[in-house]
Amino acid sequence: MKFKAEIDVMPLEALLDPQGKAVSNSMKNVGLPEIDGVRIGRHVRLFVEAPDMATAEQKVEEACKKILSNQIMESFSYSVSEA
Repeated sequence: MKFKAEIDVMPLEALLDPQGKAVSNSMKNVGLPEIDGVRIGRHVRLFVEAPDMATAEQKVEEACKKILSNQIMESFSYSVSEA
């Protein structure tokens, strides 16, 4: 079976996010002062062949831990669905 995974990788809340801070500061300049606390991360979509949903989720978790995120500085979340 083929599954699709949608993965979000974000900097840990305890760490500074200079890119997010710059965007937050720019919101005032474009007339959106009510927007604050912007955090910039990555969104990854991938497909995985697996015999079942549990195996697909296990493979996605492994990919996130081994290559898609730096667990010292980032957190990740994902959802898996049939493709």
